[in-house]
Amino acid sequence: MTGKSFVDTNILVYAHDRLSGLKHDRARALVQRLWETGEGVLSTQVLQEFCVSLRRKVSNPVPTEKLRQLVSNYLTWQIVVNTPDSTLRALEIEERYQISFWDALILQAAESGGAEVIYSEDLNAGQTYSGVRVLNPFVNTP
Repeated sequence: MTGKSFVDTNILVYAHDRLSGLKHDRARALVQRLWETGEGVLSTQVLQEFCVSLRRKVSNPVPTEKLRQLVSNYLTWQIVVNTPDSTLRALEIEERYQISFWDALILQAAESGGAEVIYSEDLNAGQTYSGVRVLNPFVNTP
């Protein structure tokens, strides 16, 4: 698959959480591939959730200085900055697909960033939302 790919928070966290086993291996390989191809897209929301997760939700929290370096590295990717208009669009997506506002905000960022695919464990694998197809790198999808 070619084209821009948006990475949801959980995938990014697994890529850096060495204690997550097979999910770590798959997420790390995916992130590495996106790094090499330059096709990775993130949003400010994903980076913020990434910071909270790696500091407070993983078994082996990442020190602040290391986290600062990781975020700096990801700033070389395309970053979608959420704006007030992003909020309005997310509300439309939330209503249309009957999903959570936070998932809708992720989807609007993927859409805004021109991504063809969003890699996520939380959204329905194989489903297309507003032209962006969801793939779960941990399962085989149609």
